[in-house]
Amino acid sequence: MTDKAPATMVDVHFALHGQALPRDHRSALALALERRVPWLADPVQAGVHRVNAVAGEGPAALLSQRSRLTLRVRRERVGDLAPLAGVTLDVGGFSLRLGEQVTVRELLPYGTLYSHLVASADDDELAFLAAVEQELQALGVSCRTICGKRQAFDLNGTSLAGFSLMLDGLTPAGSLRVLEGGLGSHRRLGCGVFVPHKSGAPVRA
Repeated sequence: MTDKAPATMVDVHFALHGQALPRDHRSALALALERRVPWLADPVQAGVHRVNAVAGEGPAALLSQRSRLTLRVRRERVGDLAPLAGVTLDVGGFSLRLGEQVTVRELLPYGTLYSHLVASADDDELAFLAAVEQELQALGVSCRTICGKRQAFDLNGTSLAGFSLMLDGLTPAGSLRVLEGGLGSHRRLGCGVFVPHKSGAPVRA
């Protein structure tokens, strides 16, 4: 906890009702959301968390009863998400209905943060970490960086790649800066959006 002003961003959760999504659904989901709420495309205003689906292979990723859509948005824009409540989205040919209820959760500083995928312009891990360090320095954040697995997915016919990333040893102020601003590009696709992690142990996924 911190006695300073609350974070400028909050996480907004919607329940998901549907059977499945395309396994590579990042772009299709972003487009479906932006048709309803265009400003979600602005990385300064919003980011989209990765949707947790059942692990597996094949073109479709099954959703569980615990699957949620989580958006990280500026605090003052929470009310502007009303057009999403209860709507049914077409996500790459799959029907996905959002819950009527909206749950807002505060961002709290943790010493260890994790992002499933931070976009990278380079396939080399050392070059990726050097670029991350530059971004962290620009934010005034000092911490230990732990690079995980390289990943790639299709983005309108081109391949977008990156690495999972853990940041450990963050100060409360530094943690909030990363939570609010993220790292790298493509926040609308769920890249560079960080969440608290229970430990600083290396991760490879």
